[in-house]
Amino acid sequence: MFAQKRSHLLPGLKPTLGYTVFYLSLIVLLPLSALMLKAAGLTWQEFVTTVTAPRVIASYRVTFGAALGAAAVNALFGVLVAWVLVRYTFPGKRLIDALIDLPFALPTAVAGITLATVYSSNGWIGQIIEPLGIKVAYTPRGIIVAMIFIGLPFVVRTVQPVLEELETETEEAAACLGASRLQTFTRVLLPTMLPAILTGFALAFARAIGEYGSIIFIAGNMPNISEITPLIIITKLEQFDYAGATAIAVVMLVASFTLLLGINLLQKWSRRSAA
Repeated sequence: MFAQKRSHLLPGLKPTLGYTVFYLSLIVLLPLSALMLKAAGLTWQEFVTTVTAPRVIASYRVTFGAALGAAAVNALFGVLVAWVLVRYTFPGKRLIDALIDLPFALPTAVAGITLATVYSSNGWIGQIIEPLGIKVAYTPRGIIVAMIFIGLPFVVRTVQPVLEELETETEEAAACLGASRLQTFTRVLLPTMLPAILTGFALAFARAIGEYGSIIFIAGNMPNISEITPLIIITKLEQFDYAGATAIAVVMLVASFTLLLGINLLQKWSRRSAA
C-alpha cells in the first residue's frame, strides 16, 4: 500500500527556508554588511583611534554600565511584578497589567520628556528626593531610570507566562515536605523561572543599549559624564563623519552580540541544570 502523503498548510522546507533566508538577508544581513563595509574604509590605525578616543571610551562605560544596572533592576522587580499579576487578584489588576505595555507604545521622546519633567528639581518626584541629596534628572542616574522604564515590560512579559504554567500544587507539595517559603522559591520555582528571567534580562539589556530618544532628555548629555554612545554616533553623522560613526557602531554591535551570546549560553546551561 502506498503511504498517504501528508498535506501541510504551508509549503515545504525548501520554499520556506528560502523565504526565511531572503527575508533575514534583506532586513538584517544587508544593513549589517553595509555597516561593516563602511567601517572597512578606515585603516586599522584610524579605526582604533576613533573607537578608543577618551570621549568614546567614557560613553561606553556610561552606556553599558547603565544598561547592565537597569537590566539587573528590571530582572529583580520584573519578576516581582509578574508574580503579583499572576498569583494575586486585586482591584485595578487589569489596568496595571495594561500599563506594563505602555513603554512599548509610548514614543521614546514623550517618555524622555515625561521622565525629565517628573524627576527635575521642581517635578513631582524630584522636589521630594533632591532635598535628600538624590539628583536624578540630568545625571547618569537619569539614564538608568530611563533604561529601567523602557526595559521593564521585556522581563514581565517573559516571566509571566512561565509563572502562569507553574501549578500551585507544586508549592503545596514542597510545603508539605517541610520546605520553607524561601526554600520553595529557590529550589522549586527559581530553577524553572531562571531561563525566562535570563531571557528577559537579555532583552532589557539589548533594548537599553540601543535606546536614544528617552535618554537624551533626562541624561544631561555631558561629555565624559552622562553622554551615551548612540548620541556620539548621531553627532558624528551630523558632522558627516560617516566612517567614524560606523566604526563606533561596529564596536557596539560586536559587544552587544558577544554579551547576548554569553547570556544565551547561560540560558542553555540553566535549562540543562533544571532538567
